[in-house]
Amino acid sequence: MKVKRVVLFVLDSVGVGALPDAVKYGDKGCNTLVNTARAVSGLNLPNLCRLGLGNIIKVESVPRVESPLASFGRMAEKSLGKDTTTGHWELAGLILTRSFPVYPDGFPPEVIRTFEEQTGRKVLGNKAASGTVIIEELGPRHIETGFPIIYTSADSVFQVAAHEKIIPVEELYAICRTAREILVGEHAVGRVIARPFEGKPGSFRRTERRHDFSLKPPGKTVLDLLEKSDITVTAVGKIEDIFAGKGISSSVHTKGNMDGVDQVLKLLSSGRNGLIFINLVDFDMLYGHRNDVQGYARALEELDGRLPEIFNLIRDDDIIIFTADHGCDPTTPGTDHTREYVPLLVYGRPVHGGINLGVRETFADVAATIADIFGLEFEVGRSFWPQIRRC
Repeated sequence: MKVKRVVLFVLDSVGVGALPDAVKYGDKGCNTLVNTARAVSGLNLPNLCRLGLGNIIKVESVPRVESPLASFGRMAEKSLGKDTTTGHWELAGLILTRSFPVYPDGFPPEVIRTFEEQTGRKVLGNKAASGTVIIEELGPRHIETGFPIIYTSADSVFQVAAHEKIIPVEELYAICRTAREILVGEHAVGRVIARPFEGKPGSFRRTERRHDFSLKPPGKTVLDLLEKSDITVTAVGKIEDIFAGKGISSSVHTKGNMDGVDQVLKLLSSGRNGLIFINLVDFDMLYGHRNDVQGYARALEELDGRLPEIFNLIRDDDIIIFTADHGCDPTTPGTDHTREYVPLLVYGRPVHGGINLGVRETFADVAATIADIFGLEFEVGRSFWPQIRRC
């Protein structure tokens, strides 16, 4: 049976255990899925359970099943780092041999000076901080002065926060484009992120008009291969931003996990073929970074509850892959990403269920497999399509 459509879900930050080198990243003992389940006394994930999530790793209230519907495994990250861009690029077959620069003490004077000169605005902040915390701290001063708030995190990001009534969103995007042009060479951070917010002091709220300005992938990805082969690549959520539009045929931006699921349902109903590539960001952005264990658990259960809707629209020539890009364990003291294995579940009529794919050496095995499914060759990663395909 020829597969006409692959649906790749990235459950942003849903890691399944510390990688062997996690201690180098300060992430000893991290395990986003397992620790979240333990902290809330178990997760109610019946649909992911039937696929075989509990066969990958022991998760409280998500038992192993005798005959999982999906093939299953977990994947190690071969690239250096634990950020969104690195994880997604590796899933698409681009392995980074050096990590993006990070700025735990803020950005150097020459970067800030150039930014101020080119934007015509002084800045506030310029330090590593939680987004919600720094907005509460500096939001009133920002409203008084009109100066944007600049901050970073343990990830390679240059974040620009501004109140929508002080700096309109389109102007904030223009400021971020300027920052993106500045941050190249030794200061080529993975992402410049626009962080618009609204409200009054004491009750500021980040809005859904966040926008990521990523570096263009410096090498070939499976998205480029598909595009060259006239196979449609549809990006849902922040996928287009992560790849700076490279290899993307069309895109749909979303307002969160459930909107992302709604957009996928529309695409499945439309008969769109090729690769549909989805990022569900809420796990990471709303719950992992804020150490909101209850929220993280609730988001997992909400997604699980929507899976039957997706499965009802799956055709006989469809394959669905569920994975992640890194961890963000909400039970750890820090609020940053965690260096973890990611889950791998592969489901659909063309696929044998119950095949244990083991521990993959790189996320890039997903890229190699997608290429193989569509009858193409990709030189990075090792395809697991021969192990799971039905004749």
